[in-house]
Amino acid sequence: MARADKFLWCVRVFKTRSDATEACKNGRIRINGSDAKPSKEINRGDSIEIRKSNIRFSFKILDIPINRLPARLVPDYLLNTTPQEELDKLHAPKETLTFYREHGTGRPTKKERRDIDSLLDDLFFDSEDDEI
Repeated sequence: MARADKFLWCVRVFKTRSDATEACKNGRIRINGSDAKPSKEINRGDSIEIRKSNIRFSFKILDIPINRLPARLVPDYLLNTTPQEELDKLHAPKETLTFYREHGTGRPTKKERRDIDSLLDDLFFDSEDDEI
C-alpha cells in the first residue's frame, strides 16, 4: 500500500510530488472510479484515471514501488490502459490562444503570467469536470 500522490510521483506520472498532490486536490485523479485525496491508499490491481490537459489517461497498478523509478522500469509497475482515441488527442493540432499586449509594455509580470496560467487551466479543466 502507498499514498496516491507518492505513487504517482514514483512512477513518473508527475514531475514532483507536490504536482501530484495538487492534481488529487483538484479532482483530476480517480482511483477505482472515485475521486482520490493525496493520502488515499492504493493497492495492486487498482485502476487510476488521470486528467492532464484534455486527455484522460487510464492505468492499472501492477506493483507498488518503494522509491522513485527510472523511466525504463515504469512498465513493470504500471500498465497503460488508455483508449486509443484518447491517445490520438496527443497528436491533434493544438488550438492557438493569443493574448494581445500593447507594443512596448514588455514581457508579462509574474502576476500577469499567473493570471494567464489560471485562465488556461480554467479553459482546459473546468469544461471537463461535468463529464466525470
